[in-house]
Amino acid sequence: MEEHLENEEIIMSLIMNGGNARSLAMSAIESASAGDFEKAKNDLKEGGAAISQAHQTQTELIQEEIRGNGTKISLLMVHAQDHMMNAMTVMDMAEQFIRLYEENAKLKELVTK
Repeated sequence: MEEHLENEEIIMSLIMNGGNARSLAMSAIESASAGDFEKAKNDLKEGGAAISQAHQTQTELIQEEIRGNGTKISLLMVHAQDHMMNAMTVMDMAEQFIRLYEENAKLKELVTK
């Protein structure tokens, strides 16, 4: 029972960190859209820290499996992995959106001068 609880805690950590990273990435895109590039970059940095924590947890799970102590695959674990992969994709896209919004703002500035 204790091992099951520990696995659920690990899985919930993946979900929480992945979800936080995705939310921060979306916030970064919204901030960049509004022209607040400093907040956008701060949100992206915080999101990066959350996804790094999730990735560290995932790496530990993989290492345990290599040692022969694999985690039971459950729908919750699949959900956690989905959260992580989704967060990583949105983080990558947010970086590009911020860059594009910054370039667009610079071009608008040039046109209005």
